[in-house]
Amino acid sequence: MVIAYASKTGNIARFAAQLALPLLRIESGLERLEEPAVLLTYTTGFGQVPPEVELFARANHPFIRGVAASGNRSWGRNFARAADRLTERYGWPVLLKFELAGLESDRRRFMEALKRLDPAVVPI
Repeated sequence: MVIAYASKTGNIARFAAQLALPLLRIESGLERLEEPAVLLTYTTGFGQVPPEVELFARANHPFIRGVAASGNRSWGRNFARAADRLTERYGWPVLLKFELAGLESDRRRFMEALKRLDPAVVPI
């Protein structure tokens, strides 16, 4: 399973790099999946999905199995809300919401959620 991710400040990139799974960085939103993936995104503005992630999700939604989002808890109910918005639109499960670059415990919870989606997921 591929981890497709978008990172503005580097937090998501740091989180993704420590997963030891195949990665696809979303930069323009024009990237295309050819296999099952999980989407990692940041939240922008007041709980919005970043534009490049919107474009990517629209084109690749049949391959995406779940979503996780990073945010800052100081945004209250808008914390990591991009995951909720994508779930509303596409019906994907929210695997995790985490703050900034996440903690080791967040990465463990994420991997547990991935293994529930696909027991064959093994870090590389």
